[in-house]
Amino acid sequence: MQDKIFKPLKSAKVLVVGDIILDEYIYGETSRISPEAPVPIVKVSNTEERPGGAANVALNVSSLGMSVDLLGITGIDKASEQLENILTKKNVKCHFLQNDAFSTVTKKRVVSQHQQLIRLDYEKTEFSNTNSLFDRYIKLLEGTDIVILSDYAKGSLIDVDKLIKSANKKNIPILLDPKSLDFTPYENVDILTPNEKEFEAIVGKFYTDDELVNKGKALCKELKIKALLVTRGNKGMVLIKDNGTSFHHDAVSHEVFDVTGAGDTVIAVLAASLASNVPIEIATSFANTAAGLVVEKFGTASVTANEINKNINNNEKLSTVFHRDDAIKIIQNIKNQKKKIIMTNGCFDIIHTGHVKYLAKAKSLGDFLVVAINDDDSVKRLKGNKRPINKLENRAIVLNGLASVNLVVEFDEDTPEKLIQLLKPDVLVKGGDYKEEEIAGAKFIKKFGGEVAILPYEKGHSTSKIIKKIGD
Repeated sequence: MQDKIFKPLKSAKVLVVGDIILDEYIYGETSRISPEAPVPIVKVSNTEERPGGAANVALNVSSLGMSVDLLGITGIDKASEQLENILTKKNVKCHFLQNDAFSTVTKKRVVSQHQQLIRLDYEKTEFSNTNSLFDRYIKLLEGTDIVILSDYAKGSLIDVDKLIKSANKKNIPILLDPKSLDFTPYENVDILTPNEKEFEAIVGKFYTDDELVNKGKALCKELKIKALLVTRGNKGMVLIKDNGTSFHHDAVSHEVFDVTGAGDTVIAVLAASLASNVPIEIATSFANTAAGLVVEKFGTASVTANEINKNINNNEKLSTVFHRDDAIKIIQNIKNQKKKIIMTNGCFDIIHTGHVKYLAKAKSLGDFLVVAINDDDSVKRLKGNKRPINKLENRAIVLNGLASVNLVVEFDEDTPEKLIQLLKPDVLVKGGDYKEEEIAGAKFIKKFGGEVAILPYEKGHSTSKIIKKIGD
């Protein structure tokens, strides 16, 4: 997908609810081993406190220049005060419910020469009543555009099903980063963002991408969720939608320094993008880029919109074919950027030199080329029972591999007339010896104020001739 720019909608309001953690870093030099035990002696030079868990998610949203409220349970202690002080300075609106039966979860890391030597966790979560959190949550939902639930299994989200149901009733999108070994309470969230290890703990081992996608589709159906985003470290991430489509994003190539909090950044950028009216496929691309950037930084960290835009891979390809509903959202996003949309269509069963040259010429007429491709059944109706030679998904992968193609969308009718009316391209392109009045959708495009262009096919190239030659 090309021409992606992340422009956070500053008027949007994000609500983050979950386990609030203080990450403390103790830095020092190590030059000798303790005479008391075979462990290094660290001469402490300084300490640093950073927000972790749900607090880090909120900080990541704020770093993108968006309004964010943070709700969670803390202790009545110094750690809670430190966190609120840090976050308030970063424009995060804190709603800490202090509980005397609880201590703010604190993770202390001893670091020397950029290496973590040990981590000490302090936590006391002996409480079960979260009514006060739920009451505050209901009030904060008013005016909220999107909700993020950050579950670190520390107790703040004991009643997560109640939180989800309340957001569902108000039609507020809700994203959840899970840590539980039981995903049942997460039923009806809009998007779930487990990492690969968490995903496998629920669905079992898988060995191929196809197995991952199939298990993901089954989980979407079981939990009644709209999408599942599985983060896979150096293997990138996979978005699986409830309509059956999947999108694979390769990891952005960066030096991995520290993976701490990378999942926080992913869900924060994903939610901020969706709240800014970015289609989920592009939002996932932004989140993927952000993940590649944040692992270059030490400890829990965040990224800015400028960093994402400087590093976004504008030539990223999604090796799939889009349904029309998804394509409409993506194309509207491109139109908002004042880009000129070109559209053409065909079966593209066996792609040859003529196709490549034709599509390159079509792309030269504007900025963003959409290729509408017949599904397998419509190819069979048009070309006969022995066609297509290549299945729809495989034809789409080849088309996506061409530099000229920005988006591939399927249609199941014999002509793309309905699809053209929905997508409303600026330029409709057809190849061959057609007259304008013979082209499906041409009359609509002209009435709509667009252009119709007829490009000659490259002579000597034909899918039918190639198939016949192979048969001979």
